[in-house]
Amino acid sequence: MFDSRGYRSYRGRTPRWKILAAVVLVLVIAAAAGVIMLQEYVVYDGSGMPHLRLPGGTETVREEPQEEEEVELVIQPAPEAPRVHVLSLQEAPLTAAGLEAADTTGYDALAVTLKDSAGHVYFDASAVPGAVRTADDTAAALAALTAREDLHTVARISCFHDPLAANARIDEMGLKNTGGYIFYDGSNSQWLDPAKPAARQYLCALARAAAELGFDEILLTDVSYPTEGKLDKIAYGDGDAAAIRRESLTAFLEEMRAALEPYEVTLSVELSQETVRTGADEAGGMTLSAAAAAADRIYAPAEASQAEALAEAVAAAGEDVDFVPELTAPAPDLAGSVLVLQG
Repeated sequence: MFDSRGYRSYRGRTPRWKILAAVVLVLVIAAAAGVIMLQEYVVYDGSGMPHLRLPGGTETVREEPQEEEEVELVIQPAPEAPRVHVLSLQEAPLTAAGLEAADTTGYDALAVTLKDSAGHVYFDASAVPGAVRTADDTAAALAALTAREDLHTVARISCFHDPLAANARIDEMGLKNTGGYIFYDGSNSQWLDPAKPAARQYLCALARAAAELGFDEILLTDVSYPTEGKLDKIAYGDGDAAAIRRESLTAFLEEMRAALEPYEVTLSVELSQETVRTGADEAGGMTLSAAAAAADRIYAPAEASQAEALAEAVAAAGEDVDFVPELTAPAPDLAGSVLVLQG
């Protein structure tokens, strides 16, 4: 293209150094503007170090390395389970002479039976006619025993194996067969029905009466359905028999725990060795877990050589539950709690 004077117009490219210079100038101007804008967000700490505090409260702080403090590690030993060494007297009404004759040397606890598996009650507290069997000085002897500060006192109470109460109050408390009559076990004996509220209430009332006498511990035995005889003839009513057995005994232990709560006594349950070892008595309905959930101690007949394994089984079911093997002779080398039956 030509202009009016005949010269061709020049349309060449701008030199690259000029473009680069322009870009650098723009960046310098932007950086300077940014520094000016950020000046109002710069703060200084006590040591004079600058920090950037952005809008919204966010502050960028350079953390100084902290000196590690020396920590002294102290390992506290685990609390030991309660230990008790019990001498258990023979099943009979306690008398002053019997209490005086009891040699408690080496023991810190004494157990007496207040209700046996025949249904006999060895203190004056029963609504069942003919159940109470006491001597003239039984009440005084029991008072003297519970007043002693050098002995932990244990009251043994047999629960559902109770021919006297079962026959005296068949409809309210007795365990029946499918024909509607009282059930006889393999030893021709009778039982209370754990599924009947009146039977559970009767036993809870006896335990409360024992606690009111001043006993430190209530040991429940025969917490079970019968395990011998024609067990298929037991009348359970509607529902699964095994479930009824478990639920009835669990309910009983929960009710017993609640009944004894105001007295702050130790609640213990005697189980069979097999129940402790395997965790359950299918025929009797008792489980180790149910006993461990309600009781402070679990007792079981055993030999000294079996005590450690049984104690481990109990600890697995309830870490705060103490195990007490019931021995027929002292075992001085046995660690932990122990009950020795008087010969």
